[in-house]
Amino acid sequence: MQLFTRLSSSYFFYFALLGLVTPFLSVFLDGKGFNSLEVGEILAIITATKIIAPSLWAMLADKSGRQLAIIQLGALLALLSFVLLYWLDAFWPITLSLALFSLFWTAILPQLEVLTLSSVRRSGKIYARIRLWGSIGFIALAIITGEVMSIFTYQSFITVGSLLLICLLISTLRLKQPVKTLTTHNSETTIFIRLFKLPFIIFFISGILLQISFGPFYSFFALYLRDLEYPDYAVGLLISIGVVAEVIVFIFAGKIFTYFSVKWLLLLSLFITAIRWYFTGNYGDVLWLLILTQLLHAASFAIYHSASMQFLSEYFNRSEQGRGQAVYLGGVYGLGGAIGAYIAGHLWLDGAGATYAFNIAAFASLIGAMLLLFLPTSFQAKTL
Repeated sequence: MQLFTRLSSSYFFYFALLGLVTPFLSVFLDGKGFNSLEVGEILAIITATKIIAPSLWAMLADKSGRQLAIIQLGALLALLSFVLLYWLDAFWPITLSLALFSLFWTAILPQLEVLTLSSVRRSGKIYARIRLWGSIGFIALAIITGEVMSIFTYQSFITVGSLLLICLLISTLRLKQPVKTLTTHNSETTIFIRLFKLPFIIFFISGILLQISFGPFYSFFALYLRDLEYPDYAVGLLISIGVVAEVIVFIFAGKIFTYFSVKWLLLLSLFITAIRWYFTGNYGDVLWLLILTQLLHAASFAIYHSASMQFLSEYFNRSEQGRGQAVYLGGVYGLGGAIGAYIAGHLWLDGAGATYAFNIAAFASLIGAMLLLFLPTSFQAKTL
């Protein structure tokens, strides 16, 4: 129970910070006077740090054998980088500060995922219950931040983020280093070979397409709602609706895996996401439809994420899990997220291109779903 509480609290504060950054970083940057193209470029640059950084941190963790120390160092340096925003106003200093923050923040999640999966012996059910506390943290901050920023202006973004990073650092100091897993000398060669096998290529490219499709949502959803004249609190509430649906899925994830294979869960996630973006971009002014599209976040993230973790757990050997997570997060979330933010920034046109941007997002997700039709049903590492 103590282990469960410690892991859950780290997930809570990590994703609470995500609940701040994902919806409201664009609002903060807009308050600084940047246009949609500049916002897209900043988000693309900081997201691009996730392409290489996870692999570098994973290599350091594997070679040092001090997985937990990497998590704690990442939390400390992320905090120090983030607080620099108090004194910055120009484009490049702000971009550099946020890029450094992302670089160090990226160190945390891959190692935390591996630590958690190792601690619960790869139990998808227990992992999902720990992970749902991250969703709860996301909901709490998405709701709170909307009100805080409406009262104390966009500058409160920095204070809220700094407090969350302090709490995250404290929570990581309470974690315990798991028993070191012995790695074989040829593990690096083994994982390199696995990266070019058909199952991983299909999984990887479809994941990139999904993250590209999230570009307009992650970059401009709060500004989109503002342009549609929704009240300030609507941002947090609408995002929270999606994350509540996500939490419910995480609770029942264990049962879902007994009825559907990883392949079909991944495919279903991307197909539903395509529908989600189409209705978001074309019917955003219809509240009940917007609520419905947010409920589809259960598929866009919760089902996709749980299925992805299961894929990685089955596909890579135990000694390869850290590097496998790093490649996944760096490529899918780093490369896919950076491309998505950059494209969204060019298509958004300060709100005039919102519908077109979401339609392109829907198309990207649909292509990813079609690609998953070619994913083999069985892809366990022992069969490769």
